[in-house]
Amino acid sequence: LDKWIWFARVVKTRSLAADLIGAGHVRVNGAKVDSAGRGVKVGDVLTISLERQVRVLKILDCGERRGPYEEARHLYEELTAP
Repeated sequence: LDKWIWFARVVKTRSLAADLIGAGHVRVNGAKVDSAGRGVKVGDVLTISLERQVRVLKILDCGERRGPYEEARHLYEELTAP
């Protein structure tokens, strides 16, 4: 989970992703997650509470590396209301 959040460029570092998860700021399919090592799959919906916003992302691809923004953008569909 932390790796996917980092791959998708939601946060700058993988340790920040793990901290978000550990603090209870991430939900997978509506269920609170407390383990950064939890697996995710295509179709899962993540709700991520960041400092100034809540993002809802549907996973479209798991990715193999952390690439540029344009590549990362294809990993998810943004479900957050504008």
